[in-house]
Amino acid sequence: MKNRTLIAALLALALGIPAAVNAQQPSDSTADRHEVRRDRRDLRHDRRDARQDRRDIRQDQRERREEIREGDTTAARKETRDIRQDKRDLRSDRRDRRSDRRDVRRDRRDVRRDRHDSSSAKPPR
Repeated sequence: MKNRTLIAALLALALGIPAAVNAQQPSDSTADRHEVRRDRRDLRHDRRDARQDRRDIRQDQRERREEIREGDTTAARKETRDIRQDKRDLRSDRRDRRSDRRDVRRDRRDVRRDRHDSSSAKPPR
């Protein structure tokens, strides 16, 4: 009796592990698809932030020109500092976009691999 129970347990374990591995693949690809969506959303936000920074730079440059014309050098220096800060923010947004594009490429590759792996897997008998 003990031998039959042991054999049944080993057989169930041998048949159960491949089924569990195959069951995990769709959730992996789903997680990868969600990652792609999140990275795309991050890209959109970074683009929007960059547009806003460029708009702020143009506005500060206009204000600086106006203040220089009026002879207010203190306010012009403040605008110069604001322009520098906006340019730093713009560079930061560019770096973020670059890393997000890299993440999108990696996640798309993972989705393709998961799709390829799940389609080439042999169904259990």
